[in-house]
Amino acid sequence: MQEGGATEDISPEKRLAEEVKILLGGKCLEANPSRPRRLFIRVKAEDYKEAVRRLVEDKGIIHISTITGVDTGKEIEILTHLFGRGVELTVTTALPREDPRIESITDILPGAAFYEREVYDLLGVRFEGHPNLKRVLLPDDWPEGVYPLRKDYKPGRGPREG
Repeated sequence: MQEGGATEDISPEKRLAEEVKILLGGKCLEANPSRPRRLFIRVKAEDYKEAVRRLVEDKGIIHISTITGVDTGKEIEILTHLFGRGVELTVTTALPREDPRIESITDILPGAAFYEREVYDLLGVRFEGHPNLKRVLLPDDWPEGVYPLRKDYKPGRGPREG
């Protein structure tokens, strides 16, 4: 109860957004509760692993749904989709297209292993420290340096399309 008898009615995503801002401090560039039970946070690439670790260890966000990547044309955006406390939480960060690298989170969330391999295979993002970073979707004879979800990908460059 607040003063005057009114109860505080804050949605779970807004409450978590405020907690994340406090938890991560200046490392949280943005915390945007976009709709009910949905929260996006943005961090710098160098703060990504620590942000995920703090969310897991301090806030109990322990379920990883998936990791996706998007080539925006200027950078590669990584979106790590987590779930906990009744909120779907996405941690986003941006990587340079020329040499996209980021620390693996498999030691924090082992379920991330397959998703990191998938993003590596399709977008060329290197997850440093991954225990088994190798192809998972593309055929073994797929050309090195050709990533089918990149904007500069041209159909016909794969081994079965030539």
